Amino acid sequence: MLKKLGVSLCYLGVSLCNNLFFSACQRNDTTDARPMTFWCSNNGPEIAFTKEFADRWQRTRPDKPLRYQPIPEGQSSEEIILASVVGKTTPDIYANMWQGSVEMYAKAGVLVPLDTIPGFRAFITARCDSAVLREITSSDGHIYQVPWKVNPIMTLCNTNIVRPGTGEGPPYTYGRYLRAGEAVKQDRDSDGYVDRWLGYTEVKAIWYQRLFNFYPLYLAASNGAPLVQNNRAAFNNQHAIGVFRFLQELYRKNYFARERLSATRDPFLDGRIATQFTGPWQVSYLEKYKESGLAYNFYPMPVPDGHTGPTYTYGDPKNIVVFNTCRDPTTAWAFIKTLIDQPGDLRLLELTGQFPRRKQLDTDPFFTPFLQRNPRLKPFAEQTRYIKGVDNCEVIVEVFDIISQEYEACVIFNKKTPEAAIADAAKAVDVLLGG
Repeated sequence: MLKKLGVSLCYLGVSLCNNLFFSACQRNDTTDARPMTFWCSNNGPEIAFTKEFADRWQRTRPDKPLRYQPIPEGQSSEEIILASVVGKTTPDIYANMWQGSVEMYAKAGVLVPLDTIPGFRAFITARCDSAVLREITSSDGHIYQVPWKVNPIMTLCNTNIVRPGTGEGPPYTYGRYLRAGEAVKQDRDSDGYVDRWLGYTEVKAIWYQRLFNFYPLYLAASNGAPLVQNNRAAFNNQHAIGVFRFLQELYRKNYFARERLSATRDPFLDGRIATQFTGPWQVSYLEKYKESGLAYNFYPMPVPDGHTGPTYTYGDPKNIVVFNTCRDPTTAWAFIKTLIDQPGDLRLLELTGQFPRRKQLDTDPFFTPFLQRNPRLKPFAEQTRYIKGVDNCEVIVEVFDIISQEYEACVIFNKKTPEAAIADAAKAVDVLLGG
């Protein structure tokens, strides 16, 4: 197990930082009286959320001490968790676990199967619909993660530039989006180069960037189809090919910028792009930094012309896990339940603007007052009915990495046809999976 995780550690290029080991040594007290440890993300609002609930727990359950701390600093939380597993310095509970990492850890045997804890399955079944339960169930039939929060990826539009409901405005089909690209593209300073585009999405061939362009578009086109099924690539189909062709055309016609706009002043606030694929975190950011006169709204992801059915997208799910270093999983679950009951979920919304992964959130009267006070977030609440995470595949990172290599060759550099790029990616994934 450690050898496999060590390979993954090298794959991610992790260097174990002194800060991590210092934090771990503080926690790695082997006495029976040590408090239960809870790592949250190092996002400010989430730390405030965690502190509030940890303090409440301490007041009500002094017999079960709990200590929280933000995850130690590092290049990414995924890398720090991987390093802590390899170093055997995991906390008892970790929130903010990327769903795609869970199957690897489950197969490595370092997570507690939560469905073995009395009351877990009944609680989760009442909170989440059957599709979510299928999505989080491991290949061995157990559940190792608590579905906690989501941030649906949607299309942000400057509605001063793109007019909703017109032939070139949102909601977008591929054809309508491409027509908007032609209308929006502009050389504003007459130097011979385009300096206003329809949109921008990260061009780097890093696997996780595909979660914010290719993958939500693939889910939207395919009504939420998997990338991997029955241990084989399942994406060599018209939907993935259509997404590659759509994105390739956006770059080839200069409707999307190839230069890295993310390294410059915010291009959306600056009016250099009219749309963006992004999540609900953008609302507080825009409200804080926008200039007067900026009008915007959020819409579903673009879909192929003639698409029928709901528009799915990537939900960017982050979940809660209990590591097998935990000496009292029942108490850990008792604490977790306080975070994810109705009042806990509402507090998550209020403090962080992130959405709990619970069924019928948009019509649940308990959450209606919040959404009435925050109408900018209502499109995301409605979108939570049609979101997907990633497939339960222990090498899903490598799958996205393979797709990213073909994305770069086809979409960005136009060196391959969409058909060839997707076929080559599927063959490589089948080899990876041992097919």
